[in-house]
Amino acid sequence: MERIVYDRMAELDERHWWYRARREILADLIRRRIELPQDAKILEIGCGTGHNLEMLGRFGTVDAIEIDDAAREVAARRLGRPVMKAPLPRLTGVPERAYDLVAILDVLEHVEGDRAALAAMATKLRPGGHILITVPAHPWMWSAHDVVNHHQRRYTRRTLRAAVESAGLKIEMMGWFNSLLFPLAAGARIAGRLTGKEDSDDRLPPAPVNALFERVFGLERYFLGRLPLPPGVSLAAIVSAP
Repeated sequence: MERIVYDRMAELDERHWWYRARREILADLIRRRIELPQDAKILEIGCGTGHNLEMLGRFGTVDAIEIDDAAREVAARRLGRPVMKAPLPRLTGVPERAYDLVAILDVLEHVEGDRAALAAMATKLRPGGHILITVPAHPWMWSAHDVVNHHQRRYTRRTLRAAVESAGLKIEMMGWFNSLLFPLAAGARIAGRLTGKEDSDDRLPPAPVNALFERVFGLERYFLGRLPLPPGVSLAAIVSAP
C-alpha cells in the first residue's frame, strides 16, 4: 500500500465507521462460529497499524505480522510487544502448527500468489484451527481505492472459493457483508467513473454521517454467519484444514 494509506489508517482507525463497525461484526462472528479454547493462540497477518489487535485479544493471545516498518511500529505499541515481519507466502520464522486462529483481514487481495499464501497459513494452524478471511468483492467495483491500496484483485464468491480449495482448505462459512450500505458504495463508484472523480474512499465523513454509517453497518453483526446477506462490498469466510 502507498504511504498515505497507512498514514490515514493510523489517523482514522479508531474513529472511522468502517473500522469500528467491522471490528464488532467480526468479533461477533468469531464468538458464534469459531470454537476457540480458553488459551487460544491467534495470529493476524497484515495487521497494519494494529487496529484489530484489541478485538482479537478478547479471544486469546495474539501475535501479529506487518511488513510496513512504520505501521509495524504503531502496531507493536498497541500490542505491547514486537510485531513480526514475515512476508507471504513464506511466513519465515512463524512457528508451524502454533495457532488456533489465523486472521487475514482485507490482506489477501494484496498478495500476488493468494493460493500459495493460503497454503502457507494452513501450516501454521493447530489441529482444528481456522482461518478468518475478509476480502473486497466484485471486480466491476475496481476503482482508485484499489489502485492506491495496491490490490491485485477483487473477489467473487467463485474466485475466493477456488483459491481456498486449491490451497487444500475447506470452507466452513462464506458470506457477503457490508451489504446494507452496498447500494451507496456501488452508486459512488459508478458516479466516480462517469465524472472522472474517483478517489480512495477513505476520508472521515461528517460526524452525523459517520455515526449513521457505523450504526447501519454494525447491524450486520446480527446477520453475518446466521442468515445470507445480499451482495455486499466485501466477502467473509471461515476456512479450515481438513
